[in-house]
Amino acid sequence: MGNVCVIGSSNLDFTVRVPRLPRPGETISGGALGLSTGGKGANQAVAARRLGADVRFLTLLGQDPMGDRVAAALAGAGLAPDTVLRTAEAPTGVALIAVDAEGKNQIAVAPGANHRLWVELVRTHLDALDWAHVVLLQLESPLETVAWVLGEARRRGKISVLNPAPARVLPLPADLLPLVDYLTPNEGEAGLLTGREIHTAADVEVAGGALAAAGVGAAVITAGAEGALVARRGGGIRVPGFAVSPVDTVGAGDAFNGALAALLAAGASIEEAILVANAAGALTCTRPGAVDALPTRAEVEELMERAGRKPGTRW
Repeated sequence: MGNVCVIGSSNLDFTVRVPRLPRPGETISGGALGLSTGGKGANQAVAARRLGADVRFLTLLGQDPMGDRVAAALAGAGLAPDTVLRTAEAPTGVALIAVDAEGKNQIAVAPGANHRLWVELVRTHLDALDWAHVVLLQLESPLETVAWVLGEARRRGKISVLNPAPARVLPLPADLLPLVDYLTPNEGEAGLLTGREIHTAADVEVAGGALAAAGVGAAVITAGAEGALVARRGGGIRVPGFAVSPVDTVGAGDAFNGALAALLAAGASIEEAILVANAAGALTCTRPGAVDALPTRAEVEELMERAGRKPGTRW
């Protein structure tokens, strides 16, 4: 399938399922507490690995029992431990998640060690960049690190994918966008990146065109069940999504990004990569959790076969 280097965050997720999401100041009693590995970096690395890519995941955990649990889960998912770094200067990242009966969620994150994944640490693992075909990043690490890695990936001729989530550091610096081959915002993030309100499909196209004009190689704007729009300076195309009954939307975007990176690393076209990514994201919505919900290659193939949308030769 190809080699994917993911650089980013790892968290321990604490999830409670509730009848509905609470309003400000309101307490809603829910079901049992669930603990699982999460964080956008970890989710995306495992997603790419489950679809068959060879993956190196560079992340930073605390020297604490939560870090031990996350490290064990990453190893169990087939990710090598040599780039799972530890620090005594900060705790492992934690996410507190509430999920309602329709699968919608609210998430609060204490980033901990994730905000200490500095350039100096990443610089000691440049062999992972040299090895990779695709480098995948998110915004749960220091922005200085993200920008530096994108520059190194460009200098080494690697394909870069940046998932500009969460939205805490938007808008992105103008000189960073031209370093990105594929930028993968959802509709809300695309609106923040471009300073536009997005309500319609036409709004999405305008935002995609603006991002392409700002210098990214292609803007891939995800819209859940509606699929995704690919916008380049020469125009855009839409790749439809897959209809499923959602249980929990946590991790769906990460499944999309991991699958996209895996397929691009295998040499697939962007259209084919998004077809598979849409299927992976849809399947993740059908079960609870983040890492635990990410689909295997066989499951993605089955969904595409049922939908009559067979993948091409690169899959």
